[in-house]
Amino acid sequence: MAKLFSKTLKRKLLVWLIPPFIYLVIKLLFFTCKKRFHFSVNGSAMPSIYAIWHGELLMAAMAYTSYSKRVSIDTIVSNHFDGELVAKLMRLFGGGTIRGSSSKGGISALRHALKALEKGRDIGITPDGPRGPRHSVADGAAALARIKRVPIITMHCEPSSSWKMKSWDHFCIPKPFCTLDFYYSVPFYVHELSLDEAKALIQKELLKHNRESC
Repeated sequence: MAKLFSKTLKRKLLVWLIPPFIYLVIKLLFFTCKKRFHFSVNGSAMPSIYAIWHGELLMAAMAYTSYSKRVSIDTIVSNHFDGELVAKLMRLFGGGTIRGSSSKGGISALRHALKALEKGRDIGITPDGPRGPRHSVADGAAALARIKRVPIITMHCEPSSSWKMKSWDHFCIPKPFCTLDFYYSVPFYVHELSLDEAKALIQKELLKHNRESC
């Protein structure tokens, strides 16, 4: 019991301390770096599904808000402990969260995401999260877009220099004062495609500008 309490208390402290620290780091990085935004069509006027690789999560909130100029998004995060950290961080940025993943709580997450889209909110998702394989695409984004017939917009952050963690997703941390290139796809629909075709298209769009700096 004491061991369980100690683990629970430790996790509560981490959830209280780590997200505010990461929030400040992200803001500082974004402020110090030169930013360039690349898109030919801005589709933020309509509820959409925003997809970004798990390894690029650090700059996901800034990528979204810089493009859409709002925070009306619910991000799907896992039920694992690291998902709790991400959920707290997203709330600090003003967005909402939906708990669940392809491996656990997927049906509940899908149901809540559909309701969010009906209310006019965007959905944020990492197609290869929460456990990979890296740059794979699970069913979630494609299934949502096919059911609700809403567009998908892929986001990619390409820093001129960065640190990579030795994790399955090669988690990317841009270095201060580097250049951040943010790439956004033209909004695209997948409801006329099969599930496998839709997933392949999402993967193609996400990898289009990937030069492996992240």
